[in-house]
Amino acid sequence: MPTLSRPRAAVDYSVRNSGPGPVVVSLHGLTSSREAAAAEGLFDWSAVAADGTLVEYDARAHGRSTGAPVPADYTWSSLAGDLLALIDEVSPDAPVDAIGASMGTATVLWAAALRPDRFRRLVLSIPPTAWDTRAAQAAAYQDEARSVEQHGIEPWVRAAANSVGPAVLEGLDFDPEPAIAADLLPSVLRGAGASDLPDPSVLARLAHPTLLLPWTTDPGHPVTTAAALARLLPGARLEIAADLTAIRGWGDRAAEFLA
Repeated sequence: MPTLSRPRAAVDYSVRNSGPGPVVVSLHGLTSSREAAAAEGLFDWSAVAADGTLVEYDARAHGRSTGAPVPADYTWSSLAGDLLALIDEVSPDAPVDAIGASMGTATVLWAAALRPDRFRRLVLSIPPTAWDTRAAQAAAYQDEARSVEQHGIEPWVRAAANSVGPAVLEGLDFDPEPAIAADLLPSVLRGAGASDLPDPSVLARLAHPTLLLPWTTDPGHPVTTAAALARLLPGARLEIAADLTAIRGWGDRAAEFLA
């Protein structure tokens, strides 16, 4: 397991509401930010702030948070250090609930593996491909990093704009511009390419009540990863979304689960 002695970046965050319920920390996905996620409107966790406190933050080098061109800083296990430091700042005396999406889900799992006492309940949406199915995605990130270094960011943005997304998201428009500075994007991609979820034997010891929210038709976030997590995590509940109506209901479903 990695240590947490590395320097912390300046992680920018915002707080919605300050109710009596638990603090809930929300984590976005790779190349996104809390502002970009809000503009897309696909992941809306605001319902969890009705009776509690929702903390939304930008991962290292994403959005308004700072970063350096050091690939090791962007591995999922390293990003977990930023999450744990943030939790110590916003909820020093009590565990928090955490909601992740993709890279955010991976970060939550690494942080919970490192410090299970700092978490109460987990909501893990679209877990990324992991373990036996990770190699192809990891190689793709490394190839993208080399391409950005050699040709700049514009070809990467064009490729993202022209890529075919999961069928379950058909009809949605996404901004292909990454919420990451061009000079940091290769390092962020290399960090993602060097990452995997914690060892299954470690995850099997996490007893937190957990809601798993995958969607279908997405090779980068296959239902098989979520199903494997459902088998590993003793307190897990798996709910698969096969259409946009179900996905848009995730915010209310998370609020109900965390209540």
